[in-house]
Amino acid sequence: MTSAKTAPAGRAEPLLQVQGLVKRYRRGWPQARTTFELQADFTVDGPGVIGVMGANGAGKTTLFELITGGNRPSAGRVCVAGQDIHRVRYDERDRLALHYHQSYQLRRFHRTVPAFLLEKAGRSAAVVHLFDEPQFNAQDGYIGFMLDFFRRLARSGKLVFLCLHPNEPVHLDILEDVCERFVFVQKGEDRVSRLQQAGSMRELLAQPAVKGYLGALAER
Repeated sequence: MTSAKTAPAGRAEPLLQVQGLVKRYRRGWPQARTTFELQADFTVDGPGVIGVMGANGAGKTTLFELITGGNRPSAGRVCVAGQDIHRVRYDERDRLALHYHQSYQLRRFHRTVPAFLLEKAGRSAAVVHLFDEPQFNAQDGYIGFMLDFFRRLARSGKLVFLCLHPNEPVHLDILEDVCERFVFVQKGEDRVSRLQQAGSMRELLAQPAVKGYLGALAER
């Protein structure tokens, strides 16, 4: 996971490029003020599992909606396997990326441009899968099944994002066990949320903002 804008020479397009992405919410009249802003800029070249954390309201779900084309950006673009997902027909965006929310239900999106003005997806099945705070029950053996599923997706060439809001040590264990890289979405005092990246759980937990978010869990 890098901040590069394009794929290296001689290589295929990255699976995911988030380029200068901004989502801004404004409120008020006659002079609207920005109440929330999310900024993201990163590239993921190939398959794998990436863990995502952040406080409630930091913009994790918004980020996922932008990546899957379910939310329209204020600036920037999202390219999945080289194709701008916001220029793809609505009923074919799930051939590029899928957003599963909590109980593994797919998220819907708003239609803002007539479908005939959009292009067809260049693929038949999604290459990016985003799991938004899925429900894990440590007592029923379901965790092992889902972790194996995430790994199988990655082995088959897919990119998986796993977003959890840890409230017990097992959630950090899950992330450390299955994820190769990590993203922390931090909302600043200026109401702007930005992404911090880490290549391991140890590196992630060393970041002051993450320690503050996790509290006692960071001392495990």
